[in-house]
Amino acid sequence: MQGTCRKVSCVFMNSSPRENHGIARIELAVVGSYGWQVRLQRRGQKVSRFFADRIFGGADASLQAARQWRDDQRELWSKDDSPRTCVSSPRNASGVVGVSRVIVRSGTGAVYHFWQATWCPAPGQRQSVKFSVKKHGDHIAYRLAIEARRMGIGGGASDGDSV
Repeated sequence: MQGTCRKVSCVFMNSSPRENHGIARIELAVVGSYGWQVRLQRRGQKVSRFFADRIFGGADASLQAARQWRDDQRELWSKDDSPRTCVSSPRNASGVVGVSRVIVRSGTGAVYHFWQATWCPAPGQRQSVKFSVKKHGDHIAYRLAIEARRMGIGGGASDGDSV
């Protein structure tokens, strides 16, 4: 028989989803492992810990220990008041978040170069627009993509930066 790994059922544990954020129930009958796994991530740092029912005296006690450890970890993180540092990905060749150079190859072998702007107008939605390098030239297509992204995310046109 296979073990299971399942999220905490709020009805089963008589608690709200918020109380068990980052906590999953692990039941691996094959190896006799039962307990709660806490997984958290902040600013790229991942931490996890397993709370075995056997060590803490049952499912309820191990869940309480898991919640306490999770809350303590969040408290440690909340004391870090250093500003968030956003670093461009080395994969970002344009230097502008949401703007990228795209190469499209057609079925006939023709190659098309574009600058593309991408943004999310609402949660779960993505929108993009491409500007042809052949039609506008590389620099103008790039500037158009930057402006389209700015407009798409609601930044509006900036003084003197419009193309």
